[in-house]
Order: sequence, then C-alpha cells, then structure tokens
Amino acid sequence: MEDIRFERHFRTPYSEGYYIMQGNSLQNSTRLGTIDIHFTTTAVHGTLILERELEEAELTKLIEQIDEDLVLSADMPRDDFLVSVYVGRDVGFYSDEYFAGESGREADLSDEDEV
Repeated sequence: MEDIRFERHFRTPYSEGYYIMQGNSLQNSTRLGTIDIHFTTTAVHGTLILERELEEAELTKLIEQIDEDLVLSADMPRDDFLVSVYVGRDVGFYSDEYFAGESGREADLSDEDEV
C-alpha cells in the first residue's frame, strides 16, 4: 500500500507495537490501525487491528509491507510470519490513573449517599 508509515509506540526485547498511519504528511494522515509483533524462537506472530475494512488485495499488500519494513528489518530469525487480523474501532484508552480517579469519585458518591 502506498502512503503508509509505521510509528512505534512500544518496544521490548521480543515485541514491538506500531500505529499504522496512512497519508502523505504528518498533518494529512489518519490512523489505519495498529500492529503488535511478537518474536519467538521459530516464528513471528502479529496481531493486526484495522480501523476500517480493506479489500483482500490491500490487506495482503499491507501484511507484506509490515513483513518487509518491520519484521525482516528486526534481523530476528524466523520460519514463518503468522498474522491475526481484526477490524474494530478505538473506544478509549485506560490506565491506572484513570481507575484511581474512578475509585476516588466512587468514594465521593458513597459519602454523599450517607447524608
């Protein structure tokens, strides 16, 4: 696929995660999805989450581009590249900070209920 670029958002010794961006420039691009790549001793496993459906030809080109640009460039030996593909949408981002804020609000509400 043309005008695709990958922006890394995490890296460990055996895994990497990327945002897949589509567009000609930083100002004129949208997120197409994410790919998480996990390297094992014999294979590389990928979890590809797309935010919109692609035609089969586009999907196979994207997987080939991921293989060429991200997997092969990692210089890790592999027998196979196994990719699970999902189509979904981003519904939010949650962290410990979010849940700490939620529990604080619940405590505030329960105090008011006792009045």
